[in-house]
Amino acid sequence: MHASPLIITCVVLYLAIVLCVGLYLTKKKVKNSDDFAVANRSLPTIVLIGTLLATWCGAGGITGSANLIWQNGPLFGVLIFMGAPIGMLLLYLVSGRVREATTYTIPELFEIRYGTAARVIATVCIVLGYVGILSSQFTAAGSLINLTTGIDLNTAVVASALIMLVLAVTGGMVSVAYTDAIGAFLFVGGFLVAIPILSGQVEGGFFGVFANLPPGRDTFIGNLNIVQALGYIFPIFFLVLGDQNMIQRMGAAKDVKTAKQSGMGLVISEIVVCALIITLTTTGIYLLPNIDRPDTVIFQLAINFLPPLFGGILMAACMSFIITTGDSYVLTIASNVTYDIWHRFLHRDATDREKLMTLRVSAVAISVLAYVMGRFFPDILSVQMYAYSMYGASVTPALVCALFAKNVTKAGGVCGILAGGVGTIIWEIVLRSPFGIKSAIITVPLSFAVIFIVSAVTKGGGAVPLSEVYGGKKA
Repeated sequence: MHASPLIITCVVLYLAIVLCVGLYLTKKKVKNSDDFAVANRSLPTIVLIGTLLATWCGAGGITGSANLIWQNGPLFGVLIFMGAPIGMLLLYLVSGRVREATTYTIPELFEIRYGTAARVIATVCIVLGYVGILSSQFTAAGSLINLTTGIDLNTAVVASALIMLVLAVTGGMVSVAYTDAIGAFLFVGGFLVAIPILSGQVEGGFFGVFANLPPGRDTFIGNLNIVQALGYIFPIFFLVLGDQNMIQRMGAAKDVKTAKQSGMGLVISEIVVCALIITLTTTGIYLLPNIDRPDTVIFQLAINFLPPLFGGILMAACMSFIITTGDSYVLTIASNVTYDIWHRFLHRDATDREKLMTLRVSAVAISVLAYVMGRFFPDILSVQMYAYSMYGASVTPALVCALFAKNVTKAGGVCGILAGGVGTIIWEIVLRSPFGIKSAIITVPLSFAVIFIVSAVTKGGGAVPLSEVYGGKKA
């Protein structure tokens, strides 16, 4: 059973609006590669909060995490979501330094701190991780369109990818940031409307949603053991703490004060959004007790248990977060390819027009790669956890050490990035997560350990002092 025409209309109308807004902003505001990559570092507070929130909260939250909440209960949802606001709070503490930097990507900062090899290796790891996240956005948006309209899933995935690609390729950060903000406000509004209606259909109303949970869904670890549960928590925390997408947006703020205000606004809005997702998904435990695809629980609640207008608003809200997260990852991966590979090693004297063209060509190429990767993984959750783990293990430990550990050497940083990236590939793809343990439990501590051990052995390895990384002296 597919959605009513009104629900389809709401989703199509949202897509038409964001495409029109994106194309309009492209014509008005995108004049050079700096406009494309970081919106000429001019984003105001409200737009920056919106794009930060929409960038982080995408398919992972409303499909992969919703899947876990439906299977293990709302307390487990609190556990897996708590890493994000904690990581965002730590990101807020360095938001001023982030804005002062003039770099476009994290690998640029790694080259300052750890040398050229670190930049190359980090770029490869970031692309491998981010392409996985982008792939999950394509699949989630395709699933939403498939459930809504009945269009073949693969065709829907391709259509979704094209929409995200158009937004990213035409206007870059300008169109992405402003359409992100629209999506963020629509998402919060849609969920606030849907929750009272859905909880009213559960015995005991809103409070009954949390009072009568079935066994296995009434504890903090649900149906998992503690090690398995931590395997879902670690990747999220370490991804957000060092997420290039978030840092790139902090760098697009119009000034340091705006970056810091936006950082705190993000922490507050993330807590609100997590609470909304947990509450709405928990109603699905009662209303959809035998669902075949738990990663579509929010979509199916919208189609089957809400009046068509409100169901359409909720589906448009879900689509908004998926689309805005997807086009953000298209943009940030294209920045890595352009600045960390092409411009750094192949064309140092490139003109601004050539940079802009390369950013757009790179966006197309990585979108094709993300589509191919999506066909390799069996479901959204699996590709989501691989991608989070890859980034969290290879990039975040080295970034944290670059920011806070003065005695880390170049060799230590390089070896730590390698240990996290290679370890994730071996554990997730070669060994297929033995014993049900996610790689982050193993690879994040491994990366930190390698950084400190190698740094101790190679003291005096010539790492640039911390103050020069985010203090503007060399960045």
